Amino acid sequence: MKPAFVLFGLKTALLIAGLALTPVAAQTITKPSEVKGGSFAVDPNHTQVLFSVRHIGFTDYSGIFSDVSGTLDLDAKKPSASHLDVTIPVASIQTTSAKLTDELKGSQWFDTAQFPNAVFTSSKVELKGNDHAIVTGSLTLHGVTKPATLDVHFIGAGINPLNKKYTVGFDATGTIKRSDFKIETYLPLIGDQVHLRIAGAFELKD
Repeated sequence: MKPAFVLFGLKTALLIAGLALTPVAAQTITKPSEVKGGSFAVDPNHTQVLFSVRHIGFTDYSGIFSDVSGTLDLDAKKPSASHLDVTIPVASIQTTSAKLTDELKGSQWFDTAQFPNAVFTSSKVELKGNDHAIVTGSLTLHGVTKPATLDVHFIGAGINPLNKKYTVGFDATGTIKRSDFKIETYLPLIGDQVHLRIAGAFELKD
């Protein structure tokens, strides 16, 4: 057998194998009216809670929480009747500094040993457009419960081609004051306002 023919056959086999391993593109639904309703669970692998705070007036310093859990009861026909419960394990916090990450878990800051979770529970969903809503509720953090508001935008929904689960995704933003939750270390040198951005993925329960 000629080397050129062998090489061609090898390339063809690799191409076929590559196509077999390539995931099928997701058929994403972008119209909220076409989204399935039901009871959803947070996809912890693709849900992130990012925060940023003004650092000594020079920069906005950011970090992230992960391993989020919770449920979304989504009423597709009447979105205002939907309900959200989310739990964030505060010890999952990560920054670009290992020393700072450990410090933030300590008693001067989040005190994760005593207050391991932050919990958001919605009380009202107010539609502002086809893909936009204001979600009002309560946030419990550091042992303190205060009102909190999220500005939520629908991104898309559909079957995840990797795990075949029906998934719906949102982007949410909000602002809280850490002093409201008795986290007051280095105020006002480190800013009081904390800006939140949440990438939320939810999978339809079986």
